[in-house]
Amino acid sequence: MCENKRATRAIIHLENISHNLDCIKKLTVGSKKICVAVKADAYGHGAVEVSRKALDWGVDFLAVATVPEALILRDAGIRAPIILFSIALDNEIKQIVKYELTPFVADSTYISKIQKEALSQNKNVNLHLKIDTGMGRIGVTPDNAPDLAAEITNLSNLHLEGVCTHFPVSDSPESDDIEFTEKQIRLFSETVSAIKARGINPGICHTANSGAIISHKSAHFDMVRPGICLYGYYPDQRMDKSAADFRPVMEFVSKIAFIKKVKKGTTISYGRTWTAPEDTWIGSIPAGYADGYNRLLSSKGKVLIRGKSYPVAGRVCMDQFMVDLGPDCELELFEDVVLFGPNKGAPDAAGIGEIAGTIPYEVTCNINKRVPRDYN
Repeated sequence: MCENKRATRAIIHLENISHNLDCIKKLTVGSKKICVAVKADAYGHGAVEVSRKALDWGVDFLAVATVPEALILRDAGIRAPIILFSIALDNEIKQIVKYELTPFVADSTYISKIQKEALSQNKNVNLHLKIDTGMGRIGVTPDNAPDLAAEITNLSNLHLEGVCTHFPVSDSPESDDIEFTEKQIRLFSETVSAIKARGINPGICHTANSGAIISHKSAHFDMVRPGICLYGYYPDQRMDKSAADFRPVMEFVSKIAFIKKVKKGTTISYGRTWTAPEDTWIGSIPAGYADGYNRLLSSKGKVLIRGKSYPVAGRVCMDQFMVDLGPDCELELFEDVVLFGPNKGAPDAAGIGEIAGTIPYEVTCNINKRVPRDYN
């Protein structure tokens, strides 16, 4: 297969994964286990490469959302423990057991299906009991958690390795959201105590996503589960950024593919929504919404070229967008263009998200597979 030399690329600065893990270790006083979320192809960064870097650093667990995501890691030779955040289909349970995945469980039916397959394959399976303390998604109610924990411990070939919950607003600085999260933490602690009162070892207790790692130290328990902060961003841009110097891992770049001068009054791109206010130079960039450069950045986004910011002119197309290079352009064809990244003066995924009305998670996840990844 020919090497992909495409102009539009995502440069993945893996050294920033290590740096961000150092920040997380400092926030958790360095004594907690770490489970890194590498679901959605590591938020668009490349699950295999990010997992290897994180494991070399010393993380304890990887976490994915789907069985196929886990199998990609296993096929790459990664043997580390992999937690499965979502509930699998019946036809995937065989793979959970075969490939030694660690599923979240929250009801008797699912647990019994896993045990049946574990017996069939003569294997033991580690389970993490998911408790719903307020997320309203997957999870057993706190009242029923001790019974379900007891059920797991009484079934052969199953091992209760951990109990956990998830927070919907741990990143919010709003007082009612802070109170809600603290209430969740207390409810989780009470539920763990109730499990222990039944003579059951709950194993690894874990609740803290990125927001709780930063803002709720009482949620750190035995293990933390960093997501977006691993990739260089605060989960809520209103958070106090002095907590840690997270560094963006992804740099989205392209080149100027075409330059032309247009007269004042010339309209640019679909819909003729942008009109040149003066005679100016227009540069065409070979990246578009099919690559993950959001169409909502039309006439709103900015790019960095030679350390200077230039505005997007007109609508972002599927495969290209245009930039107003100004009336006195000295730029040349094939100059490097930074769409977002850690570079000084460049927009980052958080800034792109604010313009597009979304979050940095979606910005990095949406960088399409046709965009090659270069790993530094």
